Amino acid sequence: MPVTIKDVAALAGVSPSTVSRTCKDHPSISRETKEKVRRAMAQLGYEPNFQASNLASQNSRTIGIILPPSEKEVYENPFYLQVIRGICQYCNPRQYISTIITGQDDTEILQTIKSMTRSGQADGFLLLYSRQNDPIAGYLYQEGLCYVLLGKACQHANQTVYIDNDNLLAGQEATEYLYQLGHRKIAYLGTDSSLLFSADRKSGYQLTLTRFGLPIRPEYCIEMPAAAFEDGDELRRLLRSSDRPTAILVSDDILAVTLERICLENGISIPEDLSILSFNNSVFARMTSPPLTSIDVNAHQLGVEAAAQMINHIEQPSLPATKSIVPHFLLERGSCRRIS
Repeated sequence: MPVTIKDVAALAGVSPSTVSRTCKDHPSISRETKEKVRRAMAQLGYEPNFQASNLASQNSRTIGIILPPSEKEVYENPFYLQVIRGICQYCNPRQYISTIITGQDDTEILQTIKSMTRSGQADGFLLLYSRQNDPIAGYLYQEGLCYVLLGKACQHANQTVYIDNDNLLAGQEATEYLYQLGHRKIAYLGTDSSLLFSADRKSGYQLTLTRFGLPIRPEYCIEMPAAAFEDGDELRRLLRSSDRPTAILVSDDILAVTLERICLENGISIPEDLSILSFNNSVFARMTSPPLTSIDVNAHQLGVEAAAQMINHIEQPSLPATKSIVPHFLLERGSCRRIS
């Protein structure tokens, strides 16, 4: 087994991030601590992944922005564009360069991250998604790299800097909004629940149903990867059933557009026959007919907050891991109606 940065940290009695900053000869680490870490590195035969000359330079100010692995779906989602806009607006005047890291799968993304860290081409990373058992987040933590997570941390939460919405609360408020309009048959349409934002929105939906004494019906809860929504077979079966829902809560505007298309194909009128409430308030929410009632998650502000925390922790490595919650709000449009 190769020696890792965590092995060095354990022997030296420090955190992995302290080892990483010692490799960079960062001024925030005391001389005594650096000597202790270097003795541990020598004892274990640890070879840093970084070129010391590059890391010692204070001229490198580059942040890697990591998008989810995807063949095409991520690049079609305006949520990420809004987040990146917020990141760049914060970074540019502070002379931080941002570079996009993406790929078709985890392996491709990891290869890029490893190449950048070995050559000292990045001072930190912004991971724009959170999912269970994510190998990329695991690698960043294992190597003691400076990173900020967009979304709730599901592992090493106390050591992870993250920015998020309260997606559980947002799911609750969205479902309650539909309930207050008179809907009692409310379905949920979401992406794979390994993505924590979708899992939390679904949990909020289920908690609200339980609070109002409504049954949680498995056939009313449809979850699948975004690419699988193109055929829409499971969704069509639900909409054609004799006991179809009167309202559907959708975890993303893009999925809501797919739902509207399937409704149109099946002669289902929105909002007369079906109310739709979605998340993100992207350009798609405003362009559909009728426009979508949507939970705005402040994607631009998420990017600004993530960039601010990233730069704070690059420039002040001793800062504790912080957690920031960006507020959401509901925009009422024409896709929901009150029923008796």
